[in-house]
Amino acid sequence: MSYLLEANGLYKYYARKKQPALNGLSLAIPEGRITGLLGPNGSGKTTFIKLINGLLTPTSGTLTIDGQVPGTGTRELIAYLPERTFLQSSMRVRELVAFFSDFYTTFSAEKAYDMLSSLQIDPQARLKTLSKGAREKVQLILVMSRDARLYILDEPIAGVDPAARDYILKTILSNYSEHATVLLSTHLISDVENLLDDVILIRNGTVLLYAPAEQVREEKGKSLDTYFREVFSC
Repeated sequence: MSYLLEANGLYKYYARKKQPALNGLSLAIPEGRITGLLGPNGSGKTTFIKLINGLLTPTSGTLTIDGQVPGTGTRELIAYLPERTFLQSSMRVRELVAFFSDFYTTFSAEKAYDMLSSLQIDPQARLKTLSKGAREKVQLILVMSRDARLYILDEPIAGVDPAARDYILKTILSNYSEHATVLLSTHLISDVENLLDDVILIRNGTVLLYAPAEQVREEKGKSLDTYFREVFSC
């Protein structure tokens, strides 16, 4: 099996905090899978995502994406959708498409415009004039219009209406290749669990469980959402 992302003994300490945000986290994620990164607030998900994107460096341990340490060399490999918006609200949609075209060689403006057209989103519109659901869709379109190896989606369906949620999930499914990997972090497990090939449960910066989603459902005799609630309710 070919692993796209490998983490070995990752520790991350923050100043003034006694407990590490990541506590010896180790895992290997193969290509061609949609993997759910699940855990309560403070479990280490955001720290792990920032390490993958090269926004933080580990205190100790190793992390590689396609054999490379996160940094400028992995920028083209990763398409990242953060939980909070990263786009300037005053920009027009077409200006955002042009910006991504200039910044990423893996970005397809044609693909972005096709998706915008299917949603009847006006490329001339300024982002701030769009509804919250439409803004979320624009952000996802920009991310999924890249031919990346690893898509990292942090809470991609939080705070949007069910119709927008359905479109976002459909877009994720239909716009990544069989050689790419999707790492999806969310609290809305019931909405995404049928999308997931694998599931990672983390708590206190370490992996509690990493297994195929269907295997977890069969062995536990319950949905991922129910199992998650049981594990993290105590």
